[in-house]
Amino acid sequence: MRIVQADEITKAVRAQTIDAATDLEPDILDALLAARDSETSPLSRNVLELLISNADIASREKIPLCQDTGVSVVFVEIGQDVHVEGILEEALQAGVAQGYEDGYLRKSVCDPLTRVNTGTNTPAVIHYDIVPGDEIHISLLPKGCGSENMSGLTMLPPSAGIQGMIDFVVELVVQAGPNPCPPVTVGVGMGGTFEKAALLAKKSLLRPLGQPHPREDIAQLEQQIKQEINERGMGVHGLGGNHTSLAVHIEPFPSHIASLPVAVNIQCHAHRYKKIIL
Repeated sequence: MRIVQADEITKAVRAQTIDAATDLEPDILDALLAARDSETSPLSRNVLELLISNADIASREKIPLCQDTGVSVVFVEIGQDVHVEGILEEALQAGVAQGYEDGYLRKSVCDPLTRVNTGTNTPAVIHYDIVPGDEIHISLLPKGCGSENMSGLTMLPPSAGIQGMIDFVVELVVQAGPNPCPPVTVGVGMGGTFEKAALLAKKSLLRPLGQPHPREDIAQLEQQIKQEINERGMGVHGLGGNHTSLAVHIEPFPSHIASLPVAVNIQCHAHRYKKIIL
């Protein structure tokens, strides 16, 4: 049994929180560069250039990529052979709170009824999985409101089939217009139950950008949906062109014979996430 101290987790998550807000991962930067180089609209190409420049400044100056520093969504995979000395939940929440304070990140979390700000950007939304091994994998995804608000879920009848799922995803993204700050990454959860589909949609955003699903039929569906979204021509920030979506990531799950849940979680062009292993 491996022992991990709670304060070690807090320290790591503090740094992870700041890094996620200021440094885009290489796969995101590469996708933005590729989009700029193949963009058909001069106006959208110029905006992409500005977004890339903004990311460079944020990384060099260690300042937020966006004024909306989001709500932290944390996925924790805990090895079954790990014992945390202390309270894991408290350690994670403390790390997020310290990161927002020390990184001078805007605190956006408030009570749903009173709208009073918690002042710490916590509680973070945390999901746990028990996995084999003696490591703790922590994936942190700061989720901005502009993209989160454009997400959606539907409970389709199975008779809707694949085309029904495609139509729902494409129309939801297109109808969102410029609100989620495209070019977007589209996370899709298909199957499961109401809550499982939504969780899968968000978790799919942690996959390296554009990495196809290992199932060939799912990978083909990802490309088809991405193509249909981009062919609608809404474009970067709604200014037209051929890059409304940088990628579509689908995660499937078996569902009841009488149900076909489909959830869509949209992420803006500043697709911020960081992964660490303890």
